[in-house]
Amino acid sequence: MKITKAVIPAAGLGTRFLPATKAVPKEMLPIVDTPTLQYIIEEAAKSGIEDILIITGRGKRAIEDHFDKSYELETELARAGKHDYIEGLEHISSLANIHYVRQKQALGLGHAILCAKSFVGNAPFAVLLGDDIVHSETPCLKQMIDVYDKYGSSVLGVQEVAREDISKYGIVDAVPVEKNIHRVQGMVEKPNPENAPSNIAVLGRYIITPEIFTLLENTKPGAGGEIQLTDALCALAGMQPVYSSIFDGKRYDVGSKIGFLQATVEYALRREDIGAQFKEYLKTVIGDTKC
Repeated sequence: MKITKAVIPAAGLGTRFLPATKAVPKEMLPIVDTPTLQYIIEEAAKSGIEDILIITGRGKRAIEDHFDKSYELETELARAGKHDYIEGLEHISSLANIHYVRQKQALGLGHAILCAKSFVGNAPFAVLLGDDIVHSETPCLKQMIDVYDKYGSSVLGVQEVAREDISKYGIVDAVPVEKNIHRVQGMVEKPNPENAPSNIAVLGRYIITPEIFTLLENTKPGAGGEIQLTDALCALAGMQPVYSSIFDGKRYDVGSKIGFLQATVEYALRREDIGAQFKEYLKTVIGDTKC
């Protein structure tokens, strides 16, 4: 069955970026001049996704406004002859069919995914987490959809991480199937490195079969009273094959300040309009001991 729907959880409070996120959704913080969420939606659209459900919460109306059509702004830009800007705005509003639902309680990622049950129906779907941006020649999600098309089962997007970073992620216990593909036997959420089954971490991209919803409905809350997606995925792996796919590309953890800054600098350096000038500026800053 073709993957045409995606879910993006975006109901978090963004506390690590306060005070900026007091009034601005974390997902709308820009990398250069583009909100982080737009990069993720563009990845989904380039991967063949047609319908996207964004799980939001209170104070997130800016997300809806950004991906809506802005007739007033486009009219003013047309009067000023700024047609390049109009093309950019039209691109944003035509990326995909975007839908919204609110997660009324902060009960974890598993609960957020459960909010998408009516939207998804009885079909496999993609999940893209807002804290992860991947720069790659072939969109990360497209790589995973290709794996799903081959195996017909749930797929977790993973990469190997350094030992000192293992405790930050969900780590898979898996056996090799072919190059970069493993069959998942279990998962451990943020283990100590000495107890981790591997150094292969789940990094914010999933293709999941609809059986996950029944499992989420029966998953008991874990730490902090939250329903963990990891617990439901472990149960799913006991019912049907679940695979992990090591994707190509550079992944940025834009949910952390350092990751956000890394993404900002490197995306700026890749830009044709400002990359060369910005690179020269960085050369002067790096050697300046006053900075």
